[in-house]
Amino acid sequence: MCLTGVDYFSTLGYQPGIAAIAAGVLSPFATLVLVALTVFGALPVYRRVAEESPHGEGSIAMLERLLSFWKGKLFVLVLLGFAATDFLITMTLSAADATAHIVENPNVPALLHGHQVAITLVLLALLGGVFLRGFTEAIGIAVTLVGVYLSLNVVVIAVSMWHVVTEPGVVTDWSTALTTQHGDPLMIVALSLLVFPKLALGMSGFETGVAVMTHVRGDHGDTEADPAGRIRGAKRMLAVAAGIMSVFLVTSSFVTTLLIPPAAFQPGGAASGRALAYLAHGYLGNGFGTVYDVSTIAILWFAGASAMAGLLNLIPRYLPRYGMAPSWARAVRPLVLLLTAVAFLVTWIFQADVNAQGGAYATGVLVLFTSAGTAVTLAARRAGQRWLSRAFAVITLVFVYTTVDNVVERPDGVKIGACFIGGILAISVASRLNRSFELRTTDVRLDETAELFLRDCARRTIRLVANEPGARDREEYDDKLRQIQSDHDLPLDTDVIFVEVTVTDPSDFETGALEVHGHVLHGTYRVLTLESSSVANALATLLLTVRDRTGVTPHIYFEWTEGNPAANLARFLLFGVGEVAPVTREVLRRAEPHRRDRPRVHVG
Repeated sequence: MCLTGVDYFSTLGYQPGIAAIAAGVLSPFATLVLVALTVFGALPVYRRVAEESPHGEGSIAMLERLLSFWKGKLFVLVLLGFAATDFLITMTLSAADATAHIVENPNVPALLHGHQVAITLVLLALLGGVFLRGFTEAIGIAVTLVGVYLSLNVVVIAVSMWHVVTEPGVVTDWSTALTTQHGDPLMIVALSLLVFPKLALGMSGFETGVAVMTHVRGDHGDTEADPAGRIRGAKRMLAVAAGIMSVFLVTSSFVTTLLIPPAAFQPGGAASGRALAYLAHGYLGNGFGTVYDVSTIAILWFAGASAMAGLLNLIPRYLPRYGMAPSWARAVRPLVLLLTAVAFLVTWIFQADVNAQGGAYATGVLVLFTSAGTAVTLAARRAGQRWLSRAFAVITLVFVYTTVDNVVERPDGVKIGACFIGGILAISVASRLNRSFELRTTDVRLDETAELFLRDCARRTIRLVANEPGARDREEYDDKLRQIQSDHDLPLDTDVIFVEVTVTDPSDFETGALEVHGHVLHGTYRVLTLESSSVANALATLLLTVRDRTGVTPHIYFEWTEGNPAANLARFLLFGVGEVAPVTREVLRRAEPHRRDRPRVHVG
């Protein structure tokens, strides 16, 4: 829970101030609406995500499974763009808020004032430096940081609440402002419902919560297929975290709204990005306030580390498997340098302003919530749970409304998300094109019949004939054999083995092991069958395997593909079929640089 909490609970460092800017005197009521959506919306959704994705993949993996083919891959890439927005803005916003706590501390030299951007960049550089040296998330550190931070917040809020109780004029002034600015209670409720989306960044942490599920201890009888104990523990963890955060959100919003002058929340004000720290210094003295600032800076910085770790886990998990990442994406250090550079750029654009980045952060969080709601709705529908799917659909619609409202009010999140999505798509397409001629798999498993065919032919010349399966009757194989013998001037008694590849999902890149099965059809023809996302890559892999296992260079025979070569190449890139013969040879050429050792490709 604390590992999740370094992201979730650390938002207390800036959430009350952002809520006051967004909702003004309505902040406590809008926060109550936000808490209701957290408890009755986000929590049920992510409890279902924990059931459906118990190995830490999260809601994106659910959608990947529910949506197949290219539409699923493209949808995941778009979600990855928003996830990158969420995690990256977590880094920059947390670092910016840590800077605010440093600069506004009365014990810090005045010469640091006006240098928020530079200090934030230093913090981000230190964060990147940690990962360049190597980083492992330490649950013990998270427990210490969260425990100390929440304890200090309890003290600050309790003392502040005491001042609210003992200074009745505070409540009177607030209630007067409410009625003066917003009229009757119905209007207050209506406006709170309209304004609460601006506070949505206080809901962050749920996606991180399911990402750390692998750390949850399960029952002794748990299996990888059915980790019931882990799921139960993760649900309890999410519920406890949501309950704790809900109490802190409501109470912190209440005391900061009543006790802090509105002008102090504005950019450059003493409470901007540090509302609770303002109260800590004001009511408990600079000594306690400094301790509170140090605790806040530490947890905000560690929240940035958690976000960086999330990105380093998320990008290699999907993009290389799709064939949509350069080779360096698997290496930690180049990726850390790239992410740190992007964080520098975002910090410079927003000038290390916490309030300015709130919209982008909330957009990333809400898009992930919407995707999670969509995933659990589809999962419940496929499971035949109609009433549950309808309930999840209603929750998802609320998330959609919240997302749209946030985007309309603060479009920065969509702009940043669009930049990430555009960058990811551009790099992904270029990488996929560049890697299309890789083998994609090196593990080939031949059954006994297939092994027998190859051992028998290895005594002579291994001749394979690529055949696109049709009716698979005797006439099909008779015609194919006559055509190959005629086109390549082969003797009539040539011994051949037909090879047939069935395309599965051509949008997949890494196909895993190739299972090759041998069949004798019509009492005469030997046929090898296999399944893959790409015909050409599968055939090239099979040819190299045959060469390595038999010590004989195999020959494979094709017929030219009819039609426009450019269109056929596009069919290969998108659907795994098309210009099979030249692509097979190109894959072989790249995999085997020595021509004399390369399997022979014949086209007629």
